[in-house]
Amino acid sequence: MMQRPFRPEDYSLKQTSPHLGGGGVAGDKLTSTYDLVEQMQYLYVRVVKAKDLPAKDITGSLDPYVEVKLGNYKGTTRHFEKKTNPEWNQVFAFSKDRIQASNLEVIVKDKDFVKDDFVGRITFDLSEIPKRVPPDSPLAPQWYRLENKNGDKIKGELMLAVWMGTQADEAFPNAWHSDAATVPSDGLANIRSKVYLTPKLWYVRVNVIEAQDLQPIDKGRFPEVFVKASLGNQALRTRISSIRGINPVWNEDLMFVAAEPFEEHLSISVEDRVGPNKEELLGKTIIPLQTVDRRLDYKPVLSRWYTIEKHVVITEGDKKKELKFSSRIHLRICLDGGYHVLDESTHYSSDFRPTAKQLWKPSIGVLELGILNAQGLLPMKTKDGKGTIDSYCIAKYGQKWVRTRTIIDSFAPKWNEQYTWEVYDPCTVLTIGVFDNCNLQGGEKSAGTRDSKIGKVRIRLSTLETDKVYTHAYPLLVLLPSGVKKMGEVQLAVRFTSSSLLNMMHMYLLPLLPKMHYLFPLSVTQLDNLRHQATQIVSMRLGRAEPPLRKEIVEYMLDVDSHMWSMRKSKANFSRIMGVLSGIIAVGKWFDQICNWRNPLTTVLIHVLFVILVLYPELILPTVFLYLFLIGVWYYRWRPRHPPHMDTRLSHADTAHPDELDEEFDTFPTSRPPDIVRMRYDRLRSVAGKIQTVVGDLATQGERLQSLLSWRDPRATALFVIFCLVAAIVLYVTPFRLVSFLAGIYLLRHPRFRHKMPSVPLNFFRRLPARTDSML
Repeated sequence: MMQRPFRPEDYSLKQTSPHLGGGGVAGDKLTSTYDLVEQMQYLYVRVVKAKDLPAKDITGSLDPYVEVKLGNYKGTTRHFEKKTNPEWNQVFAFSKDRIQASNLEVIVKDKDFVKDDFVGRITFDLSEIPKRVPPDSPLAPQWYRLENKNGDKIKGELMLAVWMGTQADEAFPNAWHSDAATVPSDGLANIRSKVYLTPKLWYVRVNVIEAQDLQPIDKGRFPEVFVKASLGNQALRTRISSIRGINPVWNEDLMFVAAEPFEEHLSISVEDRVGPNKEELLGKTIIPLQTVDRRLDYKPVLSRWYTIEKHVVITEGDKKKELKFSSRIHLRICLDGGYHVLDESTHYSSDFRPTAKQLWKPSIGVLELGILNAQGLLPMKTKDGKGTIDSYCIAKYGQKWVRTRTIIDSFAPKWNEQYTWEVYDPCTVLTIGVFDNCNLQGGEKSAGTRDSKIGKVRIRLSTLETDKVYTHAYPLLVLLPSGVKKMGEVQLAVRFTSSSLLNMMHMYLLPLLPKMHYLFPLSVTQLDNLRHQATQIVSMRLGRAEPPLRKEIVEYMLDVDSHMWSMRKSKANFSRIMGVLSGIIAVGKWFDQICNWRNPLTTVLIHVLFVILVLYPELILPTVFLYLFLIGVWYYRWRPRHPPHMDTRLSHADTAHPDELDEEFDTFPTSRPPDIVRMRYDRLRSVAGKIQTVVGDLATQGERLQSLLSWRDPRATALFVIFCLVAAIVLYVTPFRLVSFLAGIYLLRHPRFRHKMPSVPLNFFRRLPARTDSML
């Protein structure tokens, strides 16, 4: 049976009406911290410790653990060997929606090789369990006497706390959840919700000034000296010094990215290129970043001389002797805190603050995100012969990344988790991604497995009205080699609250990036390389957290591959340019209709308006701004009511050719067969040839403008110079208003006085020479 193709509305944004905050039901004192999500009820069981447990083995020892049983759900604590007074302090959470039993059993058992022995149990009636919702204080645990299977009291006590609560409970994030009962204990860490903070990133500027007293081995040649600097896996080198001697000079900047806490040291080595692909080390030094000066503005830090050393082992007879050669290198090294280290695409950036906290401006508001649920998710893997999915969400804004808990085996997972960020700039983007957890086994069983991406949502804060809750179901779209595919929908609630409207409006007048980006700008190549290094560092640090944010997740959230070539993106960008120019083209067509008197009444009115503006030129600018004001007020009626979302039509994702998508998903360098690469290369040459022609035509027009006064065509330049002299004399003696009036009337003249032949100025311009004659 063929799958039904998605209708266009399947890709659209859908407004929803979730039951946020529990709906204010009497007795539910749900805090405002969780007012953007739906209330979820849980039965919590905290197993604290036990005392005076009876021995069960022949040896008189006991290996106790606790089993919490509710209907078909069963959770167990870890066991202790030979201990009658164990402490667990572990919390179990059972979703109220899935509770079918009427009694809760807490059973103490003795771990055994053959069969675990029953020690004692405690039974609770669910209707008698108290309810607790923050900000109530945590429920104090109590000692309960164990009972045997007949209900008689026996030796041993267990300290427990049992209560009904919501996901707002502080015990919720680290609790064992009943819906994760199938996950092994070493995989539990991979399903919990967590908040991550990305490391503080610095630009390290190494200004290589000069070196002195270098000692090359070959004294009979002029050394070709350069400096190589490395920090972690980043390595850069200067050009070869123009001064060929033992005291070379460079005065060149090398830029690196470093993250706090500083784990790697800066390595500086001076090398001599003695042949092709052959360098000789002249000296090396190691500089800890902890000793490097930090600067917050453009003022240079003090330069320092560093000793560089080289150890050489020489053989004298049967003995080996180590010689140490010392030279000096002059460096100015600093940690540049006045820049913002770009670790994400500038189009989707969530933060523009400089590294140095002293330069931060006050926050302008708070962003709150409620991750409610997902609907219609597709199976991502197979388990026990059936399709399944274990989904979780990642949200990223600024330095704070959040991860929801993983919902096991559900195509309509409910997270209902709420997070908050401080906002420092309204022109930033919140990114939410949904993933399938493929690392539930934990340990070595899941080594090498990658979490699969389900889709991504971006929300630009500047498109949101303040103090308004937006509740929408966003389509989760993924571009695959087979085409665009809808993986489901994720339901979010977003609210942007401004602490000061005046401060937020003031932000629109300030530069987007810190001032160091404008006073001492970095080149585009430098920014690209530094961004790549920054994403590698962030990916590595987040991958070392527990649970880890894996490399494929971080790179997907940071749009690492957004700069790669794509025919689809090129077509989409060209369409965007044409969309921008369509307004100008429409105005040009309208003006052409005015000039050709298609609508005589409109043309007459334009004549009248033109005459008024010529007689009263001081009205021109006020008229223009008033017209723009009226257009803005008119369009207010049709202002967007919803945040933007992924647009398949704008992205050309729904019309892309399969071969174009295959090319987009190709590795770099390519892994496709030679005949396919040859075909794509020929296609790229064809497209590039058209672009080359357009660029050449633009260059030709510019060179014709230059040739007006260059005397490349002496007759044309003579005619233009004489025309300029006559025009200057006429304009000196003729009032400007009269000239403007005559020029406008001529431009708006009736078609009866027009000719289809090109005008004289255009004929003259097209005859001017360009440098195309000199092209090979």
